[in-house]
Amino acid sequence: MTPFWVSAFLDLAPDEHERGVAFWQGVTGYRLSEPRGEHGEFATLVPPEGDDFLRVQRLGGGPSRIHLDLHVAAAPAAAERADSLGVRVVQRPGAGYVVLESPGGFTFCFVHHRSAERPPPATWPGGHSSQVDQVCLDIPSSIHERECEFWSEVTGLRRHDRIRSDEFSRLVGGEPMAVKLLMQRLDDPDGPVRAHLDLATTDRAAETARHVGLGARVLADQDGGWTVLAGPAGPAYCITDRAPDLAPVVPA
Repeated sequence: MTPFWVSAFLDLAPDEHERGVAFWQGVTGYRLSEPRGEHGEFATLVPPEGDDFLRVQRLGGGPSRIHLDLHVAAAPAAAERADSLGVRVVQRPGAGYVVLESPGGFTFCFVHHRSAERPPPATWPGGHSSQVDQVCLDIPSSIHERECEFWSEVTGLRRHDRIRSDEFSRLVGGEPMAVKLLMQRLDDPDGPVRAHLDLATTDRAAETARHVGLGARVLADQDGGWTVLAGPAGPAYCITDRAPDLAPVVPA
């Protein structure tokens, strides 16, 4: 069941959609695809090189959030195998994907779409580079262990604990993908599993200043090597001191 690719979906509330899409285009330097879906609710942020891994959806209602797409050879078969792991099937649209929820209530999809080539990071004026490269699952402490085990089992990836502290675990192994998966133990004991995006950069201060220029607000500057920001729309996210993996390319 190990996915060959992972995409992150920015699910934006109706009143935040336009601002959120414009902001993340500015963050990434990616162009927006033509809309698709029955109501034109889906679109892709298309990198100048490599395969896409960031997509946007205009929600019909409710708050903005993030969900994951796990790219597999056969979505219905993957959903059937995941049934024993405690998933809840939310929808089977019959269009090559299945919508599910993890035991902790986090939405994800099995999809068929083939992707294999990681885009290189972008280089910005001043010379630093950056890239969205990780989704962090924010997991309440009472369900942390079960949810971590679930994501290891459903992806077929190994769980590596104690990333800097026992607060973080990472899923490792498999083919290199554009989006890594990190799991964070929250102080809050209860509530649904949430997620946020992380960016890697060669200069956190310069990248933070660039985001502020795009309309973001700094919420916290952590000594552990990351800055928490809120964009003009959508969930909060982090800029980290992790260096981007690949050689940079200047965005068009």
